[in-house]
Amino acid sequence: MSHSVQGSPSEATRLLCAGTYLDIEFRRRVIEELVEHEERPIAPSLGVDVVPVLTHALRARGQDTLTALLLLALWVGFIAADAASVPEGAESLPFVGLWSFLYAAVCLLHWGAHAAAGRGSAAYVVDRRTLREALQGSGAQRALRALLPGLPLITLAYWLFALWALAQGAGNWAGIIFPLLLVLPVWMHRARVAAVMRDELSRKNFAKAFAEGDRPLPDSAYHRRIARSIDREQYAGLTIYDPSRPFIGMGVPYEPWSFALELKRDKKSPSASNGTANGTANGTTNGATNGTTGGTGGAAGAPFTGRTVVELIRPRLEALRQAAAATSRDRLKDLEIDEFVYLPVGPQRSVVSYDERTVRMHLAEAVNEGGEARRYFLRVRVGAWDEQIVVSVLVRVHTQGGMLVLEVVPHVLTPIRAEFRAVDVIAGRGEEDMLRDGLRALLTAPAAGFAAAVSTVRSGVSGFRTWLADPRRSAPDGPAHSVRELAAAKEISLFQEMDVSRYVKTVQDRIASGVREALRSQGYETDRFEQQIVQLSEGAIYIGQMSGGAVAQGAGAEAKHLTGSGGR
Repeated sequence: MSHSVQGSPSEATRLLCAGTYLDIEFRRRVIEELVEHEERPIAPSLGVDVVPVLTHALRARGQDTLTALLLLALWVGFIAADAASVPEGAESLPFVGLWSFLYAAVCLLHWGAHAAAGRGSAAYVVDRRTLREALQGSGAQRALRALLPGLPLITLAYWLFALWALAQGAGNWAGIIFPLLLVLPVWMHRARVAAVMRDELSRKNFAKAFAEGDRPLPDSAYHRRIARSIDREQYAGLTIYDPSRPFIGMGVPYEPWSFALELKRDKKSPSASNGTANGTANGTTNGATNGTTGGTGGAAGAPFTGRTVVELIRPRLEALRQAAAATSRDRLKDLEIDEFVYLPVGPQRSVVSYDERTVRMHLAEAVNEGGEARRYFLRVRVGAWDEQIVVSVLVRVHTQGGMLVLEVVPHVLTPIRAEFRAVDVIAGRGEEDMLRDGLRALLTAPAAGFAAAVSTVRSGVSGFRTWLADPRRSAPDGPAHSVRELAAAKEISLFQEMDVSRYVKTVQDRIASGVREALRSQGYETDRFEQQIVQLSEGAIYIGQMSGGAVAQGAGAEAKHLTGSGGR
């Protein structure tokens, strides 16, 4: 087995770590899946290391909490000072003064407009979906989005009104000083995030830290225990799954197909003649033996099983990898070939064994059984575009009942969202840009302050919910989401689509040739198999009697059949 290298500093891992600072909703989903639902094992990690992502998500949440507490203290002071400065006998709002109320309204409008439009704030984060989804398609959402271009004018109007009122003797210094003081925590937050982006998540420093063995780990013992569980599971040769949620972590299904073929002896094959002669000499002994092994008798009486086919497919895929490495820079040179087992939900997460001996036992037993619950797959993976595009082709073969059944299930993980690449922009600004960064904090502190407050409130609710549920003692469950899939974009470029198609077709061709050779070497007819898989001039594959998939025929024809979310 050749699983992904544990702790690999891939570009996808770096961008996911940065995403925990740039998108509050993504960070919340990461913590919810990995911490709030500790009873769930994680989905297979393809090209990413989940532990650093969790580590940065927890750190980002802690920084938001610190910023929110500082802002809360300043707001208490603002409200108290504003209320105390109201002249005796003058009309005022209950419990608050005029200026604290007006500035709170400005902050609320900033946050609402940014959240409804799905944009980030100048503190690099804003809860982008909470309000937007609540107002989806409503007149309120359209009104808030319409305010977005005018937000600087609204802020400027507040400052002009506050200065004019102060000059006229109708205002007070609290309406000027405290809004300026409220910028400081946001500025500090920006500086801390920029330091993380520059010192830890820049391309150079991120790779250097992993090379020196300085892999980010959570600070608390509680979260370190979860990290150890993730390390046991994310690169293992088996995964626990819920039957209603198979293939979590693999991405979007891409033209899956299957077929069933009756195994018939090829009378012209020397292997068939030898098998017939041996069968006559041995009487019914071989038939009984083959029945107990779950396979169909092949050449020289050897059972024809799923393992037989797998062992003939694997060398062709390995040869493909070697040829690509010797002649080009094609990503096929890094093609990974794993044997993988899906196990249904059963015992508690803590008692599931992922040691090599247990994994090999499941692989050896599942490859030939063709069962419904425990399922064996040969997994072929290609990580392209710096692990931005991950193509996985899952192959399952079983030969019970005189039939050969072949199932091929390609999946594609789409690139990580483009906004996470802001990490390189932030890291590239350097430390000397303090004045400009301070001005950005001044202009957008209202939205950032509310974003930090919302994030902190939700973090508190999350912590209480986790404590109350005690997930370690919850009913066992399979993964519901993959961290990598949570950050995936909905679309891919034409170049990437062309590469995906090429990788899938190339791997399927090797699979087909391996199955054909397995049939021929065991003395079975291959005519019907070759009729069902016909190579067209442009390289498409026609699958006869197909279950799912698509058909293309003729010059320039193209067939696409995408299932699942995120179709292109």
